[in-house]
Amino acid sequence: MPSEVLITLVVVALLIFSMFAVVLSRYRKCPSDKIMVIYGKVGNDKNGDTMSSKCIHGGAAFVWPVIQDYQYLDLTPISINVDLTNALSRQNIRIDVPSRFTVGISTEPGIMQNAAERLLGLRLSEIQELAKDIIFGQLRLVIATMEIEEINTDRDKFLEAVSHNVESELKKIGLRLINVNVTDITDESGYIEALGKEAAARAINDAKISVAQKNRDGSIGQANAQKDERINVSSANAAAINGENEAKAAIAQSDATRREREAEAARRAMAAENVAKAKALEESYIAEKQAEESRASRELATQRADVIVKAEIEKQRIEIEAEAQAEMIRRKAKGEADAIFAKMEAQARGMQEILTKQAAGFAQIVAAAGGNSEDAVQLILADKMEELVKTQVEAVKDIKIDKVTVWDSGSKEGGKTSTANFISGLMGSVPPLSETFKLAGMKVPKMLGTDLKDDSADSDK
Repeated sequence: MPSEVLITLVVVALLIFSMFAVVLSRYRKCPSDKIMVIYGKVGNDKNGDTMSSKCIHGGAAFVWPVIQDYQYLDLTPISINVDLTNALSRQNIRIDVPSRFTVGISTEPGIMQNAAERLLGLRLSEIQELAKDIIFGQLRLVIATMEIEEINTDRDKFLEAVSHNVESELKKIGLRLINVNVTDITDESGYIEALGKEAAARAINDAKISVAQKNRDGSIGQANAQKDERINVSSANAAAINGENEAKAAIAQSDATRREREAEAARRAMAAENVAKAKALEESYIAEKQAEESRASRELATQRADVIVKAEIEKQRIEIEAEAQAEMIRRKAKGEADAIFAKMEAQARGMQEILTKQAAGFAQIVAAAGGNSEDAVQLILADKMEELVKTQVEAVKDIKIDKVTVWDSGSKEGGKTSTANFISGLMGSVPPLSETFKLAGMKVPKMLGTDLKDDSADSDK
């Protein structure tokens, strides 16, 4: 008894240990840089609908054997190089926007479920291509709604619009946008370069105007300082001069000199100011002229592009219509040819069938004539005799004789009157039966009688 109890205890212990080992082997922990997706029979959601999978990030879960399994989604950021070319802006100007997008699988509950349903089992290159297609489409859409000036000057607004559109679409497949970096924006027509030159010229002109104004202020200040200095010196000299007359003379001379110098300084300052203004206006006019030429070149390129694109579209439409019409004519001709061929083939088969039946009938006639072909021909002609006679009669049937006037003197020739001879000649115009046989190269069968001419010839002999 003790040994049996010991064996039972050992078996129970082994079973408990095995179950514990199975539980430990199926208890999985999810690393922080991955998402563990448990699929199979995972239960229902809050609404009572059956869930296709359960996503866990930064935790652990027990995976039931047989009815459940698991895989991991990598959260490592994915860098995608998007070199967008020939994107059409709102002004119908095509631009190139090279950029780099950084995306990754989102850990938000709803979006993480989308990633489990749409990205589980895909390779990194496949995920990159899928995200790249979405980014291309949304980037073109954003560029089509903005003007070149907005894209070039307000770069933050452009990036914000791109991020908003791209991220909303990436969430549908379980991705999130981490970073957007647009390196440079160029266009074929040179419009962006012209805008840069215009802004640079405007800044240079503003700087030159500011420098001219500062120079003018410095000249005026210097003139005022010199004026004050001369006034003070003149006052000191006038006080030092003994005598009122000498002081007055010195003061008068000093005043005259001062006024002359003040006038000269004012003239120089005004001249310098006018020169600076003229130079600034000249440079401003040159910059405006270059900007206008750039705008004119852009408008000309845009109009040429519109005309060429429309002409190319019209050309392709005409070629497609011509090809479709040629294909229709070819099919119609082929159908008519097939119909004619089928008709001729049916007629040939019908003629072959008729000739075959006629040949079989002729063979039976020859057999009925005892194998003599001439007798067989005689039988065939005898069968067709009624139709031959009918044909002879039909030859003179339709002769229109409205009125026949016969002057008969009553004299007889050969025992017949003139009227009788006329009627006999009229009826003689119908070939006799024997002549018909002769035309066919045959003789009248004996059963139909003999030719009278032949009988008369035989009797003469």
